[in-house]
Formats: sequence, structure tokens, C-alpha cells
Amino acid sequence: MLSDFSQPEAVQQWVDSVKPQMIINSAAYTAVDKAESEPEVANQVNGIAPGILAKSAQRIGAGLIHISTDYVFNGQQSSPYLETDSPAPMGAYGESKLVGEKAVRDACDLHLIIRTAWVYGVGGRGNFVKTMLRLGAEREEVRVVTDQIGAPTWSRDLAGAIAQLVPQLSAETAGTYHYTNSGVCSWYDFAVAIFEEADQLGFPLKIQRVVPITTPEYPTPAKRPPYSVLSLKKVTGLLGTYPPHWRESLRKMLTLLKG
Repeated sequence: MLSDFSQPEAVQQWVDSVKPQMIINSAAYTAVDKAESEPEVANQVNGIAPGILAKSAQRIGAGLIHISTDYVFNGQQSSPYLETDSPAPMGAYGESKLVGEKAVRDACDLHLIIRTAWVYGVGGRGNFVKTMLRLGAEREEVRVVTDQIGAPTWSRDLAGAIAQLVPQLSAETAGTYHYTNSGVCSWYDFAVAIFEEADQLGFPLKIQRVVPITTPEYPTPAKRPPYSVLSLKKVTGLLGTYPPHWRESLRKMLTLLKG
């Protein structure tokens, strides 16, 4: 495990000392709004370090799986983004992740870049599901944007997909893939579902109303893509199975969290 991904020399030293056969890079600077005020730090972690990691992997003949994001797109499409669609980031975070993608492609032949979106899980603090549960226990009303559309992704499903992809990485399969849970929703839809499922499981909630609002009603330093649904056709062909529906995975995650 790398002690500090913002230190490029540490990345190279780690790879040289461990000499892994496969590297899975899930490290990232993910403070989307904060990246607008410190783009250099975001670029160091999301752009430069993955390139150094990729060069190190290439030097020792290791495979590299690198996690990227839907934020490399501007959200102006109305159909799911293909891996071949042209990226056009709207902010510093997406730009830094796109730099990292290019660095990985350029430096390491044996790579998989996996773009994902709206990730949440039992662990960690800052994911949307846990935030809604906290607010729902404290307030009777929350306001959530309804004009940003995407696909929630349970981290356990993503990890499972990565585990299936590792032994399939080869010169023929190397490239970029999209993986999220299946299905589509807005952040508002997602919040409503969280409270419905949490209520059935007995989570302590005070929430009475979820109010849909527009993006301009909730201004943030960084712009978000209004539509960032990712096509799952390519990854499904490689995995041989379709990702679970987001609502099914949400229910399983909340059951684990409650237990």
C-alpha cells in the first residue's frame, strides 16, 4: 500500500520493491468542488501519479487496472456514453482524471481503465447514501437535485467486477471499459429510494419530505454533468453478465450497514 499517492517517487519505489504482477489503482483525489481551488493537487494525484505508476508497471511487466470517472464527460448527450465517445470534462476534477487516463494508456500496454460513477459503500464517510441517512435522521426535509441523471454504483459490485476482470487482462482485452450498476436515476430518485429502503429496514429516520430542486438552486464550485449514464455493453461482453440493478444493490448495502 502506498503511504502517500501525492509523492511520485513513493509510487515508483513501492512498485520496484514489491514487484506485483497486477496493480489495481483506486487511489484518487475525489473532492470535486475543492479541486476547483487546488487543481495542482488534483492533477498530481489523479494525473501525474497514475502515469508514474503505469511506467513502473510497464517496466516490470505488470498489469494495471486504473479507476476513472464519468466526470470525463460533459453530460450533454441523451444516450449512454460509449468508451469511444470524446471526453470533455467540465471541471478540474474531471480534467485531472482525463490526464491520468491518457498517462496510463501511453505508458502501460497491459492496462484496463474502468470508468465508474456515483460510487457508495458501507465503508468510508463521504458517500451519498451515508450522507442521506445522516440528514434523514436529523431533518424532516431534504432538498435534492432532480436534473442530474446517472447510475449509482455499489463499491462491492465494482470490486467484484474488477476481480473477474483481473484474470482476463491481456493484450487483446486491454483498453477502456465502463462499469456501473444497471438502471438510471436522478439524485432525487436515488435519495427517495434510500429513505424508502432504509425505512423498511428500521433505520432511525425523521425525514418526511424529499423536495426536488434544479441544479441552479444548489450551486456548487464545480459543474456537474447533467447526464452521465455510461454504456455497459462492452464490459458485459467481457464479464458475461449484466451488472445488478442499482436498487437491488442499494437494498443489499443498506442491509449490511444495518446489520
